[in-house]
Order: sequence, then structure tokens, then C-alpha cells
Amino acid sequence: MIKNNNKHVGSSFDDFLKTEGIFEESQAAAAKRVIAFQIEETMRKKKITKKELTERMHMKSRMQLDRLLDPENCSVTLLTLEKAANALGKRLKIQLV
Repeated sequence: MIKNNNKHVGSSFDDFLKTEGIFEESQAAAAKRVIAFQIEETMRKKKITKKELTERMHMKSRMQLDRLLDPENCSVTLLTLEKAANALGKRLKIQLV
């Protein structure tokens, strides 16, 4: 019989991420990708350009919007998310589960 010395066999992927100390960062990155996708998808469906959304959100430059839409950039404030939701005719809903 072969003994498996891999301590991660049988554990969940979440357990692995926690062991590696990157669980929260991974969760935040995944959430940001989903949010960026949802914003872009809503823009596409409503035919809203980046320029128009920037104006609706009262942003000074389109670079700010580009940071919001960048799935790799997790530094987004709740205020920015709320502005984006309002500008798209949506509501922002955040909950702990």
C-alpha cells in the first residue's frame, strides 16, 4: 500500500488557501472580477459607453472608471461601487453570508 504524504489531500481548496494565508485576498479578487464583469455586462446591455458612465458617476477622468473595471484592481471603495450602481440604474447589495 502506498502512503500519501500530501497534507492537502482530502481538504478543501478553501482550506488550502487559508493554510497558505491567501484566502481573503483570493476571495476579494474573485468578488472584484464578478463586480467588474457585472458592470461591463450592464453597460453593454444598456449601450452605455465608458465616457457616458464616467459622466454619470461624476468622475474626473476615465482612468478612474478603468480602475473600477480592472478585474485585478481590488482597491475599490464602497462609494465608488454605489456610484456605479446608481449610474447604471441598479442598487448595490452587500451582505455577509
